[in-house]
Amino acid sequence: MKSRRLSRKRSRTAIISAAAASVVAGVALVPNWSAGAAVKDDPTVDAATKATFQKLADAVFTDRTEALVDNAQSRHGARHQRTAAFSGKVRLSGTQTQQQDSALSQLRGRKSKLAQLGEKYSKGNTTVSLDATQVKGRHATVDVTENTTLTYEKVQPNQPKTTGFQAHHELTFTADSAGTWRLTRVRDTDDGYLAVNQVAAPQVAKPATAADDGPQDAPRAATTRPAPANPKKLTGGTYDYKAMVAYATKYWSNYNPDYPNFNGQGAGGDCTNFVSQSLKAGGWKHVPGYTDDFHKWFGTADIQSDSFIGVNEFSWFALSSKRVTPLANVFQADLGDVIQMDFNKDGSKDHSMIVTSRNAQGIPFVTYHSTNTYNRSVASLVASYPNAAFYAYRT
Repeated sequence: MKSRRLSRKRSRTAIISAAAASVVAGVALVPNWSAGAAVKDDPTVDAATKATFQKLADAVFTDRTEALVDNAQSRHGARHQRTAAFSGKVRLSGTQTQQQDSALSQLRGRKSKLAQLGEKYSKGNTTVSLDATQVKGRHATVDVTENTTLTYEKVQPNQPKTTGFQAHHELTFTADSAGTWRLTRVRDTDDGYLAVNQVAAPQVAKPATAADDGPQDAPRAATTRPAPANPKKLTGGTYDYKAMVAYATKYWSNYNPDYPNFNGQGAGGDCTNFVSQSLKAGGWKHVPGYTDDFHKWFGTADIQSDSFIGVNEFSWFALSSKRVTPLANVFQADLGDVIQMDFNKDGSKDHSMIVTSRNAQGIPFVTYHSTNTYNRSVASLVASYPNAAFYAYRT
C-alpha cells in the first residue's frame, strides 16, 4: 500500500431495472435496437438468471484452477469443459472464449514451470459466490467472490498441505436482441493480482520518492536454489515468530476490524498494512511521530504511519531501525520474515508478504493480502513472475 485512502466499502447495492413501456393513444412504445429489427423489450434478470451468472463465473475460475492441477485431463491439455457446457441463455462471448483459452494456456505453462521447481498440485477446489448484480438495460455487472484451495501433491515435513486464496472479480454480461446474455469481460478487482490462477499483469506502484536523508536501499535477493544455509533462531529471542504466524493465519481472509482495510483503494492495497499488523502481534513496538517520517512506525484503527502501510516506506524503516537484515536469497526466509517484490524492476517495490511456513526442502510459504492468500510457496511466485525482483528481510 503506497497512498493513504479510506477503507474499502465491500457492500454494494444491487440495482435491477427494466425498461418501462410508455402508452400513447393505447399503443405501447418500446425502443428499436436496430433499424428494421423486431421490437424487443429489455430482458429481465430474475433469480434464475442471476444463479446462472454465478454458475458461469464458477465455471470460468474452476477451469483456471484445474489447469494447474496435475491430473490426466490437464496433462492432455483438454479444452475447458465447464464453460463450454454453457450454450443457453447465458454463455461466453466469442472474445471471452478466446481469452479463456489464452488464460488456460498460460496457466498450463505456469504448471510446467512449477513442476520444474518440484511443486505440483494433486487437487483443486474453487467456489464462487454472487455478491451483487447491477443491471442497466442490456448490460449486467456481476460482482463475485472466488475462494480457491489447492492441495500440494508432495508434502514435505513442516509443509502445509494446502494453499488457498480469496479473490474478487467483476463480470460484465451483455444481452443480444434475442435476450441471450453473453459474458464479455472479466476483471479482477483486488489490488495485486497475485492469485496463483490469475493471469492479469500485477499493478505497479509509482516510483517511490526518497526522503531527504537518503533511506537505505535493500539489496535484491537471489532466487536460485539451493540457497546457502542461513538458519534462523525461532525461539528465545526478542520476537515471537509463532505469534506472527498465528496472526497472519487468523486474518488472511477475515480482516481484523481493529485496523482499516486498504484493499481496493489502489497503489498496492492492504499488503504492507497486513504484514505490519502481523509483526506487531509478534512484538514489534510502535515508534510514534509524524506519519510521513520513515524513521517512525505505528498503526491503529485511526492513524497509521506511511511505514506501516507503504511498501517502500516499510523497507526504509525496517532497515534504518535495524529491526531487519537483508537476506541474500529469497529461499533463506523463515517464519516471520518478510518478502517483497518489485514487478517491473524499476526500483520501487510493489508488494509485501510474510513467511508463515517453511518445508524441509528449504522452500518458504508466504501469506498476504491483496489478493488474500494463505501459504503460497515462494517457488510458485518465482515461477509465476520470473521477471520480478525479490527482496527478503530477516526479522
